[in-house]
Amino acid sequence: MNKLYGYWRSSAAYRVRIALNLKQITVEQLSVHLVKEGGEQHKAAYLALNPQALVPSFVIKDETTAFESDTLTQSMAILEYLDEVYPQPPLLPSSSVARAKVRAMAMSIACDIHPLNNLRVLQYLSNELNINDEKKRTWYQHWIVQGFTALEAQLTQVSGQYCFGDTVSMADLCLVPQVYNAQRFDVDLTPYSNIMRVNTACLDLAAFKDAMPDNQPDAS
Repeated sequence: MNKLYGYWRSSAAYRVRIALNLKQITVEQLSVHLVKEGGEQHKAAYLALNPQALVPSFVIKDETTAFESDTLTQSMAILEYLDEVYPQPPLLPSSSVARAKVRAMAMSIACDIHPLNNLRVLQYLSNELNINDEKKRTWYQHWIVQGFTALEAQLTQVSGQYCFGDTVSMADLCLVPQVYNAQRFDVDLTPYSNIMRVNTACLDLAAFKDAMPDNQPDAS
């Protein structure tokens, strides 16, 4: 059985959990606590698996031998792999232009918003730059607002029930975890009616609901 190393509150691991649920793929889930004892992601055993010291890591097992054959890192690469190997239901539309638009929305979150608010960035602000919690929260909210303002305008053009039309796509898998983070940090989401409408529609689906951080075994 394949393995997913993640953490209940990791946005990146959350994306992958949703994809696995949508595609009904069973994996062994292993928790890497990102805070306890300085962060288990920094321990030698995990660094051997993922030198970036990030989650998720997706370990592919060779079903013919039961040996671990490869490890994938970076959630977006893992999503692309899952969509190629397990094509139903697809995470990307059929046309080239539509696929590019969905990828662009997904990456606007995964590449532009999320990295600036990731745990290691927040820890650096606190530990190395002596930024207090109030200013750190302001930092967090600033990048969410900037990114969500642009995404809200995009959704006005292309969304239906979900981010792109009426079919769940990779963009939705990125959006929902980012909304969860925004709510954790008290971002005013009132201006983002399209974002919140899509988020609600997604969370009505069992695949999204079951992947929610608070529903994970390692939630604490």
